[in-house]
Amino acid sequence: MNEPEKIRLSKLMSAQGLCSRREADTYIERGWVFVDGVQVSELGSKAYPTQKITLNKAAQESQQARVTILLHKPMGYVSGQAEDGHKPAAMLFTADTRYAGDTVPMQYHPLQSKGMAPAGRLDIDSTGLLVLTQDGRIAKQLIGENSPIDKEYLVRVQGSLSEKNLALLNHGLPLDGAPLKPAQVSWQNQDQLRFVLQEGKKRQIRRMCEMVGLKVVGLKRVRIGKVMLGDLPPGQWRYLRAGERF
Repeated sequence: MNEPEKIRLSKLMSAQGLCSRREADTYIERGWVFVDGVQVSELGSKAYPTQKITLNKAAQESQQARVTILLHKPMGYVSGQAEDGHKPAAMLFTADTRYAGDTVPMQYHPLQSKGMAPAGRLDIDSTGLLVLTQDGRIAKQLIGENSPIDKEYLVRVQGSLSEKNLALLNHGLPLDGAPLKPAQVSWQNQDQLRFVLQEGKKRQIRRMCEMVGLKVVGLKRVRIGKVMLGDLPPGQWRYLRAGERF
């Protein structure tokens, strides 16, 4: 019987949801990682998938200090880095734009912006819920290749939609040469569709609608996993609450 193969420790830590691979390397360098109770501090170290990996208190405290915010992105802002003269949504993370109804006792500090990145994209002409985080675990959970977390959108459209094409929106359309995962698409009201997707290809909903003869005139993300946009006003943000899980 063949022995199981050892895997790079940082890769194992990421796969187990302990942290991102980059964070894992930092923790290993600092001596914050233990494999079966033995401290590991050498980069590139490997372990068996069956071995127990734990983090010391310093690593756990470091993770707890990482900030995640929920932003209601308005139109005209890009999700990631500034491009083509458009402003990044992250610039809305300021003391002045914090939602007055935020119940988290944490104080805002400009240093919280360091290392904060969007966990997923939202087109420049789309609005709604955008997650920005310093926590690699949350980023991996939301944008990992096999992420099970769905996202809900309300989409205003122009044009007519047959039952056959509605069925195609739910399942059967290809994009970029590959079949799309099954979606949940239904009429919300007379001119608005509700989309629930488990993937997020570039401009996916707009392209799906074009394929069945619809024009999107408004697109808003209202939910990511179990976290709702709720009454968060456009251009404002709040901290992810301690008990909230995607």
